[in-house]
Order: sequence, then C-alpha cells, then structure tokens
Amino acid sequence: MKINEIREILPFLIPLIVGELALLGVTLRHVLTHSHYKRGSRALWLIVVIVGMNFVGPILYWVLGKEEE
Repeated sequence: MKINEIREILPFLIPLIVGELALLGVTLRHVLTHSHYKRGSRALWLIVVIVGMNFVGPILYWVLGKEEE
C-alpha cells in the first residue's frame, strides 16, 4: 500500500479506530465492575472481549453476557 492510498482512507479509519477503542473501554469497565452475567463468568467475558477486540467481542458481551438490571 502506498502512502497516498493510506492518506486517502485515513479519514475513514480514524473514526472507526476511535469508536472501537471507546467500545472496548466501556465494555471492559463494565465487565470488571459487575459480578453477575447472563451466561459465563468474568474470566470468560474478559477473554471474549479482549480476543474479539474488533467490535465482535464487545458486541457479543452486550448482547449475550450483560445481565439485565
């Protein structure tokens, strides 16, 4: 990939990267501060969130793991 090509797609990549990191941070904070989950344990959800870092892990947690309050 040439430098010019990277510069062309950079305006699209920056918001995606920021959004991904924000979602990861919020999800990790929630996993670490809560002790009850619909499915699995804290260790399981930490692994899923960290390994599936690119939107998939955090979204799986919010859909399948977060217990209703």
